[in-house]
Amino acid sequence: MDKKTKVKMEARVRIIKALAHPTRLYIADQVCCRERTVGQLTEMIGVDMSTISRHLSILKHAGIVKVRKEGLQVYCSLAIPCIMNFFNCAEDAVKEVGKRLVKSNGRTSR
Repeated sequence: MDKKTKVKMEARVRIIKALAHPTRLYIADQVCCRERTVGQLTEMIGVDMSTISRHLSILKHAGIVKVRKEGLQVYCSLAIPCIMNFFNCAEDAVKEVGKRLVKSNGRTSR
Protein backbone atom coordinates (compact mmCIF):
# COMPACT_ATOMS: atom_id res chain seq x y z
CA MET A 1 0.00 0.00 0.00
CA ASP A 2 1.48 3.36 -0.97
CA LYS A 3 1.58 6.34 1.39
CA LYS A 4 -1.33 8.19 -0.27
CA THR A 5 -3.58 5.13 -0.04
CA LYS A 6 -2.58 4.56 3.57
CA VAL A 7 -3.49 8.14 4.51
CA LYS A 8 -6.85 7.72 2.78
CA MET A 9 -7.57 4.46 4.61
CA GLU A 10 -6.57 5.99 7.96
CA ALA A 11 -8.99 8.88 7.35
CA ARG A 12 -11.78 6.39 6.67
CA VAL A 13 -10.91 4.48 9.82
CA ARG A 14 -11.16 7.69 11.89
CA ILE A 15 -14.70 8.22 10.65
CA ILE A 16 -15.72 4.60 11.20
CA LYS A 17 -14.21 4.57 14.70
CA ALA A 18 -16.03 7.80 15.56
CA LEU A 19 -19.31 6.16 14.61
CA ALA A 20 -18.50 2.87 16.32
CA HIS A 21 -20.55 3.56 19.44
CA PRO A 22 -24.35 3.34 19.85
CA THR A 23 -24.59 6.79 21.45
CA ARG A 24 -22.59 8.47 18.69
CA LEU A 25 -24.64 6.71 16.01
CA TYR A 26 -27.77 7.94 17.75
CA ILE A 27 -26.45 11.50 17.95
CA ALA A 28 -25.60 11.49 14.23
CA ASP A 29 -29.05 10.13 13.47
CA GLN A 30 -30.75 12.79 15.62
CA VAL A 31 -28.87 15.74 14.15
CA CYS A 32 -29.19 14.61 10.53
CA CYS A 33 -32.41 16.47 9.78
CA ARG A 34 -32.37 19.26 12.34
CA GLU A 35 -30.14 21.01 14.76
CA ARG A 36 -30.24 19.85 18.36
CA THR A 37 -28.89 21.48 21.47
CA VAL A 38 -26.54 19.63 23.77
CA GLY A 39 -29.31 19.85 26.38
CA GLN A 40 -31.81 18.19 24.04
CA LEU A 41 -29.36 15.39 23.24
CA THR A 42 -28.66 14.92 26.94
CA GLU A 43 -32.38 14.51 27.63
CA MET A 44 -32.97 12.24 24.64
CA ILE A 45 -30.10 9.90 25.49
CA GLY A 46 -30.46 10.03 29.26
CA VAL A 47 -26.83 10.56 30.21
CA ASP A 48 -25.02 13.49 31.78
CA MET A 49 -23.88 16.48 29.75
CA SER A 50 -20.18 15.66 30.12
CA THR A 51 -20.76 12.28 28.44
CA ILE A 52 -22.60 13.94 25.55
CA SER A 53 -19.79 16.49 25.26
CA ARG A 54 -17.17 13.74 24.99
CA HIS A 55 -19.17 11.95 22.28
CA LEU A 56 -19.70 15.22 20.40
CA SER A 57 -15.99 15.98 20.61
CA ILE A 58 -15.17 12.66 18.95
CA LEU A 59 -17.77 13.23 16.22
CA LYS A 60 -16.59 16.80 15.69
CA HIS A 61 -12.93 15.77 15.48
CA ALA A 62 -13.86 13.22 12.81
CA GLY A 63 -15.70 15.92 10.88
CA ILE A 64 -19.10 14.26 11.24
CA VAL A 65 -20.87 16.94 13.25
CA LYS A 66 -20.48 20.68 13.50
CA VAL A 67 -21.18 22.74 16.58
CA ARG A 68 -22.16 26.37 16.92
CA LYS A 69 -22.69 28.45 20.02
CA GLU A 70 -25.47 30.96 20.49
CA GLY A 71 -25.35 32.56 23.90
CA LEU A 72 -25.25 29.74 26.42
CA GLN A 73 -26.71 27.19 24.00
CA VAL A 74 -24.56 24.84 21.93
CA TYR A 75 -26.22 23.60 18.74
CA CYS A 76 -25.15 20.50 16.86
CA SER A 77 -25.85 19.48 13.28
CA LEU A 78 -24.57 16.96 10.78
CA ALA A 79 -21.54 18.29 8.90
CA ILE A 80 -21.63 15.59 6.23
CA PRO A 81 -25.22 14.59 5.43
CA CYS A 82 -24.01 11.82 3.10
CA ILE A 83 -23.11 9.84 6.24
CA MET A 84 -26.77 8.83 6.23
CA ASN A 85 -25.99 6.82 3.07
CA PHE A 86 -23.61 4.81 5.23
CA PHE A 87 -26.42 4.17 7.71
CA ASN A 88 -28.73 3.03 4.93
CA CYS A 89 -26.05 0.71 3.60
CA ALA A 90 -25.40 -0.70 7.09
CA GLU A 91 -29.13 -1.36 7.57
CA ASP A 92 -29.28 -3.15 4.20
CA ALA A 93 -26.31 -5.28 5.26
CA VAL A 94 -28.00 -6.16 8.57
CA LYS A 95 -31.16 -7.22 6.72
CA GLU A 96 -29.18 -9.31 4.24
CA VAL A 97 -27.24 -11.07 6.98
CA GLY A 98 -30.53 -11.70 8.79
CA LYS A 99 -32.03 -13.28 5.68
CA ARG A 100 -29.00 -15.53 5.27
CA LEU A 101 -29.19 -16.61 8.91
CA VAL A 102 -32.89 -17.44 8.58
CA LYS A 103 -32.20 -19.47 5.42
CA SER A 104 -29.24 -21.18 7.04
CA ASN A 105 -31.19 -22.03 10.19
CA GLY A 106 -34.12 -23.23 8.09
CA ARG A 107 -31.88 -25.68 6.21
CA THR A 108 -30.22 -27.10 9.28
CA SER A 109 -33.48 -27.66 11.14
CA ARG A 110 -35.09 -29.74 8.40
